[in-house]
Amino acid sequence: MAETPSTMLPLGTPAPDFRLPDVISGNEFTLADFEGASALLVMFICNHCPFVVHVRDGLTRVASAYAARGVASVAINANSLQTHPEDGPEHMKALARQENWSFPFLFDASQDVAKAYRAACTPDLFVFDASLRLAYRGRLDASRPGNDVPVTGNDLRNALDDILAGRPVAGEQLASIGCNIKWHPGQEPGF
Repeated sequence: MAETPSTMLPLGTPAPDFRLPDVISGNEFTLADFEGASALLVMFICNHCPFVVHVRDGLTRVASAYAARGVASVAINANSLQTHPEDGPEHMKALARQENWSFPFLFDASQDVAKAYRAACTPDLFVFDASLRLAYRGRLDASRPGNDVPVTGNDLRNALDDILAGRPVAGEQLASIGCNIKWHPGQEPGF
């Protein structure tokens, strides 16, 4: 299990636009669909990654808890179907239904959106404030497969609390660690 850190996109970066299909509803979503939210959580995840599997329930709990406070959440899978067909749309749809996700699960077949966000790993988390400027990027918490640290979501929860209160996120923002995004062969971004 190779560990890849997130690239830590610069704070203040405007949220890159996207137009991607939701595997649950079949509808397309764009960034504009999330305007008006008090914050937007963008999660780059996939089905098979052991790091994602380890924190999946924690991500679901945070997204559910903060939806009541006006935070919109969206998950994006950018893994290549050429190399990882188990992460394809039908498998994504089955996972989303199994987990009873209330947020869209989008498929980035071209991988252009992942590259625009400089997403490097799964999970890779980005929180944009109400003006869709990056306010947090990094990890859910300190838990990793095999380290016996409980999944609490504290890093992400604390960041969301600060953002919703109109404060800069306190403390050091630590990179997420996970499996690398499975890029199409020969199309690795090099960031």
